[in-house]
Amino acid sequence: MKLIAASQRFTLLPLRVGTVLLGFSVPISVALDNLLLALLLLGALFNLRAVWRTVVQHPVTRAAWLLFAVLFMAMFYGATPLREAAGILAKYMDMAFIPMFMLMLPDEAIRRKAQHAFLAAMGLTLLLSFLVGLGLLPVQHWMNAIATPDNPVIFHSHITQNNMMAFAVFLALLNLRDASSRITRTVWSLFALLGTINVLFMVQGRTGYVILLVLLGWFAWASMARYMCRLGKTWGWRQGAIMALVLMGLAVAAYQASPRLHDRVGLVVSEFHAWQPDHGKDTSTGQRLDFYYNTLHIIRQHPVFGVGTGGFPAAFAQQTQGKDVLQTRNPHNEYLMIAVQTGVIGLALLLHLFYTQWRYAPLQDTPFRQDAARGLVLAYLTNSMFNSPLLDHADGLLFAFMAAVLSANLKTVKNG
Repeated sequence: MKLIAASQRFTLLPLRVGTVLLGFSVPISVALDNLLLALLLLGALFNLRAVWRTVVQHPVTRAAWLLFAVLFMAMFYGATPLREAAGILAKYMDMAFIPMFMLMLPDEAIRRKAQHAFLAAMGLTLLLSFLVGLGLLPVQHWMNAIATPDNPVIFHSHITQNNMMAFAVFLALLNLRDASSRITRTVWSLFALLGTINVLFMVQGRTGYVILLVLLGWFAWASMARYMCRLGKTWGWRQGAIMALVLMGLAVAAYQASPRLHDRVGLVVSEFHAWQPDHGKDTSTGQRLDFYYNTLHIIRQHPVFGVGTGGFPAAFAQQTQGKDVLQTRNPHNEYLMIAVQTGVIGLALLLHLFYTQWRYAPLQDTPFRQDAARGLVLAYLTNSMFNSPLLDHADGLLFAFMAAVLSANLKTVKNG
């Protein structure tokens, strides 16, 4: 027992440093992510009892592990070879790390460092993206393969970069709201402004447009509600409706002001109206609608337990046999991806995870963390409609990391 206790004390500092560094590496390097995760996995072996206690006591980690457990059990039915199924399960492994992240982020100071590590990485991404977009820096060999001055992505795909940048803008606004000095207010204002420009007018990830709009709406709603509460006034649906109209007006103005945004949104609308079931192969929107259409048919055939973890590609190929449909290993919708593998049971647990995060967010110890935790839920509820973010390495790891950063210190867990 003394040896185990000594090992825990010896490994604590590097594990905490590694966890904070993970916030910086997620937007930048998959290789560094994996190295840091391996370090944390090794450290978990010396903290198994504490990890399990966190899983049992903390509602968010419990919900995440329930979903992961269903995906684990779903490996053992269906036609997918076990090795292939295990490979897909490994993509969801980030959820299993949430309690370890929480253990390594025990106080507000280190959680703030973890949040700022992520924002520092996004600040670097933002700087490089502007330099490339403005033609001040040529595209480098270490940048993403699709990077161009017209689509200045740096470390990840345009979808991932825009999704992360939208969330970074939201965090910057929350930091701006809490800032007490002119310098910090200027820094966070500049970050939020440039990040918004980058998402809407420079990088081509359309999911980021929607996430940013949703998060700006939530920031405005939550901030005004807190302000009205301090004044002793009520913040109801009438005030919310006025704010929604203002935000819609701003969105329309941005749409009209940017030819790129106008063209990309207009293209989606025209492709949607032109789509016919199983005949959308030639357009991006049509391909996704074909994915959704056929995946829903698979779910209808296997509604309770699904086809098993990793079973989507084979099931989709069988469903679309003889049809002129582009083949895919991913329906680009997390709700459908979970449902097709684990049925309504897994889908219910995915929604339960989001609901648990939303429900317990008000029990955080600061308004920043309360609003940020709910913003994380809204970002991934939105992202999951157009992509499979929990299946994707970077998006999935960011979700797990931020879930720990923003949900670690629930009052009920701390006091109970």
